[in-house]
Amino acid sequence: MNTFLKNCNISKYNEVPRYGQILFENGQFTHNYKAIIVIFRLGMKSYMSSFCIVLLFSILSGQEDVDHNVKKLKVGDIAPNWSIKSESSKFEFLKNWTVKRNRQLRNPSKQSERHVVLFTFFATWCPPCVNQLEPLELVYQKYKDNKIKFFIIDGTEYHRKTWDEPWVQDAPKTRQFLIDNKINIPFLEDKGVTGKKYGIQGIPTIFVIDKFGIIQLIRVGYTKEEEDLVSDLSEIIDKLLLDK
Repeated sequence: MNTFLKNCNISKYNEVPRYGQILFENGQFTHNYKAIIVIFRLGMKSYMSSFCIVLLFSILSGQEDVDHNVKKLKVGDIAPNWSIKSESSKFEFLKNWTVKRNRQLRNPSKQSERHVVLFTFFATWCPPCVNQLEPLELVYQKYKDNKIKFFIIDGTEYHRKTWDEPWVQDAPKTRQFLIDNKINIPFLEDKGVTGKKYGIQGIPTIFVIDKFGIIQLIRVGYTKEEEDLVSDLSEIIDKLLLDK
C-alpha cells in the first residue's frame, strides 16, 4: 500500500492532476484499527463522469477506539464548545465569540460582541484542504473587518504522531506552509479532541456557527472545478451578520 501511494504521488499534490481525499475515517471497525477510504479521481468537471478508484485499508493505530456515542451533528444543532491552542501557544475558545441566547460570552469585559464563527478542519497532507485555502482566504479578506471570526483547525501534527503513512509523515509544517501560500487565516492545533467532538468523518469540513452558537452550515469536501465556495459562503455570512 505504501508503494501504491508513493507511486500516486499523493504527497506531491501540486505536481499532479489527481488528488486524494479522505472521505471516511474512524468508522465502525474493531479497536486497534483506523479505517480510511481514499478516492483518487481525475480532474474532470463532472463528478459522475469521473473515474474513481476506491481503496479501503486499515492502519494500525494503537488503542484508538471509536466513540460511537458522539452525536452526529447537523444544521440547527448547538455547536459543541471547544478550546484549542493557537500558534502563539495561547488557547482560543469558541465561547469567546458565540454562545446560546441569554448566555454571556466567556470574557465579556474584554469581548462583549457576538460574532459569527467559521472554521474548517484541515491538514497539509490533504490536497482538497489545500485547494480550499485560496477561496477561503478570499472570503477571509472580504469579511475580516466584520463581526466574524475565521479559524483553520489543523490536525497535521496530531496525524503525524499517530499515523505512519509517508504522505502524512512528509507533510509540510502548517505555519510555514500557510506563510508560503500567503494564507492569513489563524490556525489552531487540534490534537484530535475537537475533531472527535464534532464527529469529523472527512476533511476538509467547514462549519459556520451563528452568533448564538447554532450550526448554520456543514460542508464536507471540496472540488475546485465544481464549487463556487466564495459565493456560497458569502451568501450565508451576509445573512448571519444581520442577526442581532
